[in-house]
Amino acid sequence: MSKDIFTKKDSILIVGGTGFIGSQLVKDALDRCFQVTVISKNNHTGSIRMQGVEYLTVDICNKEKLSNELKGRDFHHVINLGGYVDHSNYFSGGDKVFNVHFNGTKNLINFINKDVLKSFIQIGSSDEYGKNSAPQNESQRECPISPYSLAKTVTTHYLQMLNRTEQFPVVILRPFLIYGPGQGVDRFIPQVISGCIQGKKFPTSNGAQLRDFCFISDFVLSIFSCLENTKAFGEVINIGSGDPISIKDVVLQIQRIVASGDPQFGEVRYRDGENMKLYADISKAKKLLGWEPKINLEEGLKKTISFMRDISHAK
Repeated sequence: MSKDIFTKKDSILIVGGTGFIGSQLVKDALDRCFQVTVISKNNHTGSIRMQGVEYLTVDICNKEKLSNELKGRDFHHVINLGGYVDHSNYFSGGDKVFNVHFNGTKNLINFINKDVLKSFIQIGSSDEYGKNSAPQNESQRECPISPYSLAKTVTTHYLQMLNRTEQFPVVILRPFLIYGPGQGVDRFIPQVISGCIQGKKFPTSNGAQLRDFCFISDFVLSIFSCLENTKAFGEVINIGSGDPISIKDVVLQIQRIVASGDPQFGEVRYRDGENMKLYADISKAKKLLGWEPKINLEEGLKKTISFMRDISHAK
């Protein structure tokens, strides 16, 4: 959908708008002339805040505070990036993870003004597929293996129920592995790049897992392609590259581009229940959203490496 159709009157609420994906989404929303409001759990200050954006500091799990913050506010579009990736088991903190992702979303639905809402974009997770065979497609029954993936799955079905019964204008995007400049160093690709730039030994798994990596700018474009896209309402849509690659090959590709680093394959054990083949069938995204990725992995890695080199030189 062309950005030209949106006017300054379009208001957008980005939940989790100070995170890796959210920050890029905020920049693009401003470029597209949206009136942007961000919800963040933490009170961020300084460079993370962008001019022309209203920032609300509130935990979406706190019903009373969220209700007070949203009272009297109208949003045409809501994009829910709230929550965090956490694969804790249920008895080791997983109940809290579930609460953030499911109850937090339910609170949002309860307190936004649905009379003016044109679209609600929920960001799910490829982890919802669990042990399903690859390439994973949207017709497969979810098989969550953690409270995090269960919460994402339950939220998916809750929102689809609202669409079926009350025509709630939701699209559920199910991204695979999103990466790019600005991602936290606790994530896989930044960790490997950091180790290679520093020229040191660093642990990794044997790397036999097949995965699907999507560059941040491509993912953000997929989000905008959902807004007011009635063909996509009520649907779950995979977002990825559609091109599987082994974790080991990604590590070796980064090592080659950086020309440094000493990965220690086999020093990190595979996650319990990990699906060794997790990559997307993106035919539905192409059909319903008119979307497909533009940045291939090598180009995306070079952009990310260049960004991280600039950051390391600035320190």
